[in-house]
Amino acid sequence: MTQKVQSTSTSRNLHAGAINSWSPTPFGLEGTTENGVFNLSVYGPKTVRVQVSRSDEFNPNPYSVVKAPVSEGFEVSDGGSFLLLQTDYINVEINKTPFAITFKDQKGNIINQDDQAFSVSWLGTEVTNYKKLQENERFIGLGEKTGNLDRSGNAYTNWNTDYFAYGTDDDPLYMSIPFYVGIHDKGSYGIFFDNSHKTVFNFGASNNRFAYYSAEDGEMDYYFFHDAEVKGIISAYSDLTGRMQLPPKWALGYQQCRYSYYPDSEVLTLSQTFRDKKVPADVIYLDIHHMEKYKVFTFDGEKFPDPKAMIQTLKDRGFKVVVIMDPGIRTEEDYEPYVDGKEKDLFLKYPDDSIYEGQVWPGWCAFPDYTNPETRDWWAEKMKFYTEAGVDGFWTDMNEPATWGQCTPNLIDFDFEGQKVSHRKARNIYGMQMARSVKEGAEKISPDARPFVLTRAGFSGIQRYAAAWTGDNVASEDHMLAGVRLLNSMGISGIPFSGYDIGGFAGDAAPSLYARWMSIATFAPLFRAHSMINSNDAEPWAFGEEVEEISRNYIKLRYKLLPTIYSAFYRSTLTGLPLTESLAIQYSQDPNVFDSKFQDQYIFCDAFLVAPVKSTRDIAKVYLPKGDWYYFFNDQHHKGGNPVFVESPLNYLPVFVKGGSIIALQSETYHTGEKHDGILNLHFYKGKGETRYVHYEDDGISNGHKDGDFCKRIITLDSDSGSVTISSQEGAHESTYKTYKLHFHGFSTKSIQIGESESNLKKENLAFLEKLTEFDPLPEHLHPFHEVKNVFTFEIENTTDAVEIELH
Repeated sequence: MTQKVQSTSTSRNLHAGAINSWSPTPFGLEGTTENGVFNLSVYGPKTVRVQVSRSDEFNPNPYSVVKAPVSEGFEVSDGGSFLLLQTDYINVEINKTPFAITFKDQKGNIINQDDQAFSVSWLGTEVTNYKKLQENERFIGLGEKTGNLDRSGNAYTNWNTDYFAYGTDDDPLYMSIPFYVGIHDKGSYGIFFDNSHKTVFNFGASNNRFAYYSAEDGEMDYYFFHDAEVKGIISAYSDLTGRMQLPPKWALGYQQCRYSYYPDSEVLTLSQTFRDKKVPADVIYLDIHHMEKYKVFTFDGEKFPDPKAMIQTLKDRGFKVVVIMDPGIRTEEDYEPYVDGKEKDLFLKYPDDSIYEGQVWPGWCAFPDYTNPETRDWWAEKMKFYTEAGVDGFWTDMNEPATWGQCTPNLIDFDFEGQKVSHRKARNIYGMQMARSVKEGAEKISPDARPFVLTRAGFSGIQRYAAAWTGDNVASEDHMLAGVRLLNSMGISGIPFSGYDIGGFAGDAAPSLYARWMSIATFAPLFRAHSMINSNDAEPWAFGEEVEEISRNYIKLRYKLLPTIYSAFYRSTLTGLPLTESLAIQYSQDPNVFDSKFQDQYIFCDAFLVAPVKSTRDIAKVYLPKGDWYYFFNDQHHKGGNPVFVESPLNYLPVFVKGGSIIALQSETYHTGEKHDGILNLHFYKGKGETRYVHYEDDGISNGHKDGDFCKRIITLDSDSGSVTISSQEGAHESTYKTYKLHFHGFSTKSIQIGESESNLKKENLAFLEKLTEFDPLPEHLHPFHEVKNVFTFEIENTTDAVEIELH
C-alpha cells in the first residue's frame, strides 16, 4: 500500500492563524501561531521589524540592513485580546485571534492595519501581507517605477530586468527597491519588505479592500516606519539600509557618454572640443567598444593602442575617465579572467556543478558570483588593470544580470554568503553585489580616493555602493518627464544620487528636446548625457548654435551652483534625504502635488522648485505650495497656495526659489579641478521665520574629511527680524573662498550692521543665465533675457570667526 504524502502547499489561502504562545525578547517579542512563528523587534523609536515564517527559523536577506535592533526604548505588555509593543513614536497592537497587527501613533490614530481576515497568509510558497486601505490613502516611492507619483490603484513587480527602450508605464525595470510610503488623513508611514525574491506590490489594484505585498517564496520580513513627517520616514529607512558616502566632487559635474566613443583620436577630439567651445565638463565615458571583443579588463589594441597615454592627456585637460564593466566573462580558454575564475570556482553554476553560460556582448559568457565574498575580492584584484591605466570611475552595466533571451534559468545556484540559494532568491541582489565588489575594489586599490561607481541594477541598500541611472530611456518628451518621476521616486526610496541619460539613449532627440532636457538635468544629482550607436551625434554642440548656447548656459549654471549642490550631497550623507525631492515629501497633505499636471515638480537642494515642462510648451502652469516664492531668473514674487502661469521659452526652464532659502554660487569654472575667483556668493531670499543652510567644503577627492579636513559653516537667516548669522568654522580645512558676497532678495533694506559697524548696501543687477546670441534676427525668433534688478549686496572677508549681521 502506497502511503499518501501530505503537501505543505495549498491551493487556498492559509492564514497565520491565532497566537498559541508568546514571550518577550531583548529586542521585542516572539511567539507561535497555528501555522507559523513570528518575531517583532525594535530598531529605533520610529522603526519596528515584523517577521513571520512557516519554518522554525528565520532566513533573512544578509545584504540590505546595516543596523542592529535595540534593547531599550520600548515596552511590551499583554492587553488581553492583544499584545502591545510601544516606542516613543509607535504603538503596535498584535491581535491574538487571529494574528493581525495594527500600528497606531501616540494619539491613538490608526496609521496602518492588517486586514484581520487575511493578515499574513500563504498560497503555496507565496507569502503575502494584506493591509486595509485607509480613507484617502496614497502611496509613493517603490524606487525605479514608472507611472504616476501616486501609485494608488496600481500593482508593481520587483524583478530586475534589462529593458531596452522601455515605455513610460512599463514594469519592471532594472532595479528593485521594495520600500514605499503610505499617506492618508491620519498620518504617514513607510514599509520596507526585505525579501529578495520576485515580489508584487498591489496598492488597491482590482479591489477596494486592501493593499498588499507578496513574495513568491521566503518569509514575511518587513520593517514599519512612522514619523510625523515623510522626511523622517525616509531618514529612518536610510538609517536602516545605509547612506550614501560623499562622492568625489568631479562626479557632480557634467559627464559625457556615448555607445561608443572610439578610437582614441575621437575621444581626444571630444575632450578638446569641450575646452575649445568653453563648455564645462568633467567626465568622459568609455563604453563597450574600448574593449577587445567586448571582454572586460581589456583594451582594444587597434582602437586604443596606448590607453594610459590617452587617459593622461585627458587628465591634463581636466577630465576624469569612467569605464564600463559588464559581468559577463567570455568563456575563452586563453582569456585570463575566465581561466582564473574557473580555476578558483568563482562563477555561477548549475546544480550539477557545471558552469552556467549565457550570451551577452562577448558571446557565450560565465558570470562571477558576486554573492560569494571570494568572488568580490577576486574582482577587486582584477580592477587593477584599469586603475593602473589611470581610470577614475566605474560604470557597472548589464548587471541584472542581462543575457540574450532574457530568461535566466531559475535553478542556477548562488553562494549567497554561504546559504546556497537559487536564482529566484539571488537575482534581485546580483547587481547590488557587483556594485559592492567594484566600490570595495576601488577602495582597496586607492584607499585615499573616493570611489565613483554608477550602476543600472540594484536592491535596497544600493545607495551605499553606487549612484544609479535609469537605463536605456528614449529620446521623447514623455520619456524626459518620466525620467524626472523616476528620480523623484528613487529619492523617496533612499537613493539620493541618481540621473537619466540626457537627450535619451534610444532614438534621436529633436534640438528643442535636447535643450529642454539639458536645462532640467542641470537640477538633477547625476548630470550625464548618453546616446546609443547608430544615432545622431548628441553632444551639446551637435544640435545647432541656439541649442549649443542654451546648453552651455545651463552647464555653466550647474558649475556656479556646485557649492550648493556639494553641500546638499553632504547633508544627504547625514540624513539620507534626496537632492531631487518630490513635493509629496514636504507637502504630503496637499492634494495638488499629486495632480497629474503638477506631479513632476520637485524641490532641488531644498531651495529650488523645478517645474519640468515639455519643450513644445511656451506657457507652463506651475503649482506653488504655500509660502513665498521667487522666480529664479528675475525675482518676481509669488504667494503660494495656487497655480501660476509662467512663460517657458526654450532658454528658460520654470524654476522658483523658496522664500527663506539660502543658496551659494561661485564663479564660472570649466571643470571642478579649476580654481574659481575666491568669492562665495550667498543669496538670501526673504520668507517667514528662521531658516538655515549648512555650507560644506573639503578637498573634493580624498577621505581626509573623515579625519577633520573639512570646513563647515551654519548660515542662519531670520526673515522676520532681518538678521543673518554665520557660525564659526567647524573643521580644519582652509576654505577656498576668501570673500563672502551677500545678496538680499525681497528685503526692503538699505544698510547692514556687523558688530558696531554700519554700512550702506550696494545695488546690482545680476543674470543667472547669459543672453543668447540672436542668430535669427526676425522679431518672432528673439529670445527673452531676464535679470534680477537692484539686488542689495555687500562683501565681507571670510574668516573662521562667527559673524552677526543685521539689516536696516
